[in-house]
Amino acid sequence: MKNILIAIALSLTSVCSFAQIKTDTASKSIVDTLKKDLFTAPDTVQHLHSKALSLIPPAALVGYGAASFYLKPLRRVDRYVYHEAAQHNFVFKKHFEDYFQYAPPVLVYGLNLVGVHGKNTFVDRTLIYVMAQGMLGASLYTFKHATHRTRPDGSDRYSFPSGHTANAFAGAEFMAQELGGNSVYYSVVGYALATTTGVFRIYHQDHWLSDVIAGAGFGILATKGAYLLYPYIRNALFKSKEAEKADDIKKHSNLMHSALLLPSYQNGALGLSFSASF
Repeated sequence: MKNILIAIALSLTSVCSFAQIKTDTASKSIVDTLKKDLFTAPDTVQHLHSKALSLIPPAALVGYGAASFYLKPLRRVDRYVYHEAAQHNFVFKKHFEDYFQYAPPVLVYGLNLVGVHGKNTFVDRTLIYVMAQGMLGASLYTFKHATHRTRPDGSDRYSFPSGHTANAFAGAEFMAQELGGNSVYYSVVGYALATTTGVFRIYHQDHWLSDVIAGAGFGILATKGAYLLYPYIRNALFKSKEAEKADDIKKHSNLMHSALLLPSYQNGALGLSFSASF
């Protein structure tokens, strides 16, 4: 396990270096970027839709965590991983995961400043992230207080699910949604940081393996759910320019259909008669 985790850390370093090179080559004027991103309102958000089927994998992760309360083999796996982590602990004593959990969303906004544009503008992506965090916070609070699982170090009874891991994977999915279309390496970096956060939570004896797995599921579900729901809310509150144009065309068409110009003959004289209904 130690060798695997070291390999993850090394791959993360190399991926981050490659992503930095890509960022440098794609950088643009910061002023132009800010103008485009902060002051341009999108006309439509149809492209934000997240597929409902994509919710199944993170839901399965949550299901694994929930099953650990009832299936003894899963609890034995938790204890095995705990003992292995205690015997082969290689992580720093300082809790760097406190910072890793926020790294993906910070990278999204930072990369945008240097010219790497994502799928959405500042306003839309910020509202999506806030929505995801709201749903995530509510679910974490509910399950932590409902399950009362004791942490491995015995400090309290709010072990399930892992909040740090959930927050990190919510940010990783946010980064994948926004920048994954530019390069798959952005998604890899985000999820590598999130995975590192979960690993550190186990090695610092803050969470069981099942807590971390469930936390990852909760985080991904929250962000995917926000991308799934936001277009409906956004389009219901703010009509897009395309919709406004369609309404104008429809009104003009109705006006044309309600106006009539016909020839007339009265008292031996030819003329035209015009009628319109409003």
